[in-house]
Amino acid sequence: MYRVLVLLVFVGQLCNGFYLPGSYMHTYSNGDSILAKVNSLTSIETELPFSFYSLPYCKPLEGIKKSAENLGELLMGDQIDNSAYRFRMNTNESLYLCTTSPLNEHEVKLLKQRTRELYQVNMILDNLPALRFAKQNGVTIQWTGYPVGYSPPNSNDDYIINHLKFKVLVHQYEGNVMEVIGTGEEGMGVISEADKKKALGYEIVGFEVVPCSVKYDAEKMTKLHMYDPVPSVNCPLELDKAQIIKELERITFTYEVEFVRSETRWPSRWDAYLKMEGARVHWFSILNSLMVIVFLAGIVFVIFLRTVRRDLTKYEELDKEAQAQMNEELSGWKLVVGDVFREPELSKLLCIMVGDGVRITGMAVVTIVFAALGFMSPASRGMLLTGMIILYLFLGIAAGYAGVRLWRTVKGTSEGWRSLSWSIACFFPGIAFVILTVLNFLLWSSNSTGAIPISLYFELLALWFCISVPLTLFGGFLGTRAEAIQFPVRTNQIPREIPERKYPSWLLVLGAGTLPFGTLFIELFFIFSSIWLGRFYYVFGFLLIVLLLLVVVCAEVSVVLTYMHLCVEDWRWWWKAFFASGSVALYVFAYSINYLVFDLQSLSGPVSAMLYIGYSLLMAIAIMLSTGTIGFLTSFYFVHYLFSSVKID
Repeated sequence: MYRVLVLLVFVGQLCNGFYLPGSYMHTYSNGDSILAKVNSLTSIETELPFSFYSLPYCKPLEGIKKSAENLGELLMGDQIDNSAYRFRMNTNESLYLCTTSPLNEHEVKLLKQRTRELYQVNMILDNLPALRFAKQNGVTIQWTGYPVGYSPPNSNDDYIINHLKFKVLVHQYEGNVMEVIGTGEEGMGVISEADKKKALGYEIVGFEVVPCSVKYDAEKMTKLHMYDPVPSVNCPLELDKAQIIKELERITFTYEVEFVRSETRWPSRWDAYLKMEGARVHWFSILNSLMVIVFLAGIVFVIFLRTVRRDLTKYEELDKEAQAQMNEELSGWKLVVGDVFREPELSKLLCIMVGDGVRITGMAVVTIVFAALGFMSPASRGMLLTGMIILYLFLGIAAGYAGVRLWRTVKGTSEGWRSLSWSIACFFPGIAFVILTVLNFLLWSSNSTGAIPISLYFELLALWFCISVPLTLFGGFLGTRAEAIQFPVRTNQIPREIPERKYPSWLLVLGAGTLPFGTLFIELFFIFSSIWLGRFYYVFGFLLIVLLLLVVVCAEVSVVLTYMHLCVEDWRWWWKAFFASGSVALYVFAYSINYLVFDLQSLSGPVSAMLYIGYSLLMAIAIMLSTGTIGFLTSFYFVHYLFSSVKID
């Protein structure tokens, strides 16, 4: 009993000390140096990131050093460098940084261009982005980062932001959440009172910035050295006191910092960033969408289930002579019993797409589940994308297994499984490689940090051919060893003629995608806003519910459509079952174009538009493979169950 109590106490202490995975708390003592970092310059108008030091900003004394970045950060175009901004814990000060040399024509042109394209400087302190508050129409809006400059209305002049007023929110850390330090040879140890005092410190829980443009006397300021104290200034409202951008101007950069005590604790410091505007509307819309979709899908499923059950019951209650007579008199799915499992056209392509669809679906489900459980912290930049890539690589086993087993089922033999496995390993990655290469040339031509470096290209190719391809081949090998799915009925040698229809079947297939799209379109708005408007997306719990509902709806829609085709004696259901649910991708791509036209009106330039369309196309293809696979596999097992339930001579 005593051991159980000790274990409970230990678990309780661990729970008290639980933080977001991937985030590590740093404590600082009074006077400790804290160095700020800078990320790439970003703009919602161009979506082209550029290096912070592509503009004439002050460089740190020790030189520019790039921070170690993970795969996701590199692919997202993040370039995190050290900066000249230096703080000292709990020391309020106003400091001089540097004065530039006279601006030349190229620097002036670049500064004006970045200012008018609404580029933001993204600063990071203790892994927290700088937060800025602005008032628009009486409403306070929060932004991450601060603008490079600003252009007053009805003016051709531009002004640079050269003075920053920082507010650092700190919380006093008392060390009480880490009293249990673990077990050793002496058993469980506890921090002593003396050690507790040493553990006292301050943790950074907020980082805010107020940007200003201040005109200084360049001749006077050049006599100062970096980090020399300067008088504190108030942000001027008059344009004649702001620093204009023009040739031969020398720009002086200064900053001041104020440390403010806060009751916010370290685990809650990201709450300010993750607050979503219109949260009630978001929650209500999602809930309303879920209820409508569940209601419609439930009605369709109940009606369909009763219809099939009635057909089966009526068919099985008849004797053999009556069944033969009914086959001659009636039409419907019972008449295609000898053709329903006939090999479809382009069967290899179908197996390839189903294999890749299994991989993408597995990657999406596992990633969203982990994100919903809190394992994809926003503090760990690029972790979400890195995790998705790793999952995609290792799920090659599932892709190869599913594709090859379907191939064996359709063909009745394992011959050609190696070629199929290679095709599965290269199909979607090949499409992504072509799209990203085209987009990368556009980014290279613009000198953007969003361009993938050549070294990273080789790393991605190495991951592709050294991990993904071998694992897919291994999965295919396992598929050859798995038992093939046996069809419950024999296939006739001569295909049955399909009756003519009043309307083309593809029209019904395209229309079927509207129901799955109904589960997505509201969430798509928030996802697109997160990607293209620089907002944080962290409602993965809702996204998980939407994903699960999407799986159910795709399965039901595809099964219903398959049954409808079989009822009109159309036995070519394979591809129609795939695209019945996969057609949702067409609506997603159309929605992305609608979002570009009506919600991203500020997006400027053909390069930015092509980037948007390229990434949207890649996302739509992935959605098509995933939803199509869900619908096809469900329909396959439904047809198999349906015809195995019928008594056939």
